[in-house]
Amino acid sequence: MRMFFRCRLLFTIFAFGLIATPSGMATDAGHTLLSDLITKERALFYAENPGSGPFDLPQPVAEKMQSVTEADQQRRRKAWQTLHDELDAIKTEGLSAEDTLNHQLMRYHLDAKLLFAKHKTWRLPLQSDSGFHTAPARIWHSINFNTQEDYAAYIAMLQDLPRFLAENTENLRKGLESGFSMPKVVLEGLLPSFDAMVIEDAFDSPFYGPFKGRLVNVSGANSLGLKGAAMAVIEGPVKAAYQQLATFMKETYYPQATSDLAASKRPGGKAYYADMVKYYTTLDVTANDVHDLGLSEVARIRAEMEEVIVQAGFKGSFAEFLAFLRTDPQFYAKTPKELLMHASYFAKIIDGKLPSLFGRLPRQSYGVEAVPDAIAPNYTTGRYLGAAPSGPRGGYYWVNTYALDKRPLYVLPSLTLHEGMPGHHLQIALTLELENVPEFRRALYPHAFGEGWGFYAEKLGIELGLYTTPYEEFGRLSYEMWRACRLVVDTGIHAKGWTRARAIKLLE
Repeated sequence: MRMFFRCRLLFTIFAFGLIATPSGMATDAGHTLLSDLITKERALFYAENPGSGPFDLPQPVAEKMQSVTEADQQRRRKAWQTLHDELDAIKTEGLSAEDTLNHQLMRYHLDAKLLFAKHKTWRLPLQSDSGFHTAPARIWHSINFNTQEDYAAYIAMLQDLPRFLAENTENLRKGLESGFSMPKVVLEGLLPSFDAMVIEDAFDSPFYGPFKGRLVNVSGANSLGLKGAAMAVIEGPVKAAYQQLATFMKETYYPQATSDLAASKRPGGKAYYADMVKYYTTLDVTANDVHDLGLSEVARIRAEMEEVIVQAGFKGSFAEFLAFLRTDPQFYAKTPKELLMHASYFAKIIDGKLPSLFGRLPRQSYGVEAVPDAIAPNYTTGRYLGAAPSGPRGGYYWVNTYALDKRPLYVLPSLTLHEGMPGHHLQIALTLELENVPEFRRALYPHAFGEGWGFYAEKLGIELGLYTTPYEEFGRLSYEMWRACRLVVDTGIHAKGWTRARAIKLLE
């Protein structure tokens, strides 16, 4: 089974875009129909996503947030279904190799849209560490502010933000009514992030970021006016909307949310989870297949960990070695800045070694940044944030500096390889630089490929000589073990009736 997964992953890597496919002769009719459909898909994307436009051109500054009501969701589903039907009607015989690949990838893209629409996942616009309420705070990082009108448009968007929050609140309410909610135990970690968005002083709000310092190409008097208008909307309707949302989450959503973890306990949950297994693996496999693979990987990785412990010269049991790693001060930074400095150090060491493995590297740079305080307590250890090619900044490798005693330094080499270079930044930035391909392909992110590439990048650290101590090698294996355990735990809980206690026991 493991070899089967790996062979399919290699196919996924080939099929989803790093290797150009030579063109052949195509039927004029099929080529024209496909080109027209691809153009219509982009037009739909721009219309449904305020602030979007062709990737290589400066993006317009949105004056409003996306509309997300149930009616909007139904309208989009109909539009995607129409495109899907048109795609089915295009005869693929005689298409060039390039058009055939575009056809296959457009099918994958539309299949995904329709799959999530089928299960009405818009009823749960939250993740375990963030969601619709945190994402708007970073919109301005992708905006090129060049004129007074740009700042005014951003303020207009802030004025529309309460409507966006209210629509998502109604979607959450519909989820409660239909038994599709986030479990209480997950919400307990997420709830503080709603209160964290309620900020008294606009100057301290992440929404005020564009107005700190000098405004680009804006006169002094107009600058004062724009800053005052921004403060007024942030301290007025925006703060009030977040207060209302936080109250709803604490007093309505949490009390009515499910106590069951398993997707199979939700209405239609078994079919939903089976579909998600196929979507995220891109394979025709079952939850049992994934579970069995996870168990075999846990056994393999545990054996490799035991070997590393011997190499480290540690005299003691596996549990004692873990206790040593979790408590010895040598493995932990004393300040957030120190942790960021270690992450940045590994990032630059990697940059200097990459030409030995890659003939082409992305033009776009990336930085290292702390996870914002508002979401850090419940956020993952690290994550990559991409950026538009025409944006004012590059990508970012986020490092969580909250709870420093839970952020060991020995995992930083593998974390940096995965999230930065040659992991997600190289992968995503190079995809954005693809030439002579439809734009939708440059934003496509099949998870099996994306996370598979990140895993591969961690292994490349061995060739790069980045793991210089047994502890750093153990850190690499720790992330492998974490992912393998997730295969077991996720399928165990959602498809096999596992309790939370049983899942925790596996992870101990």
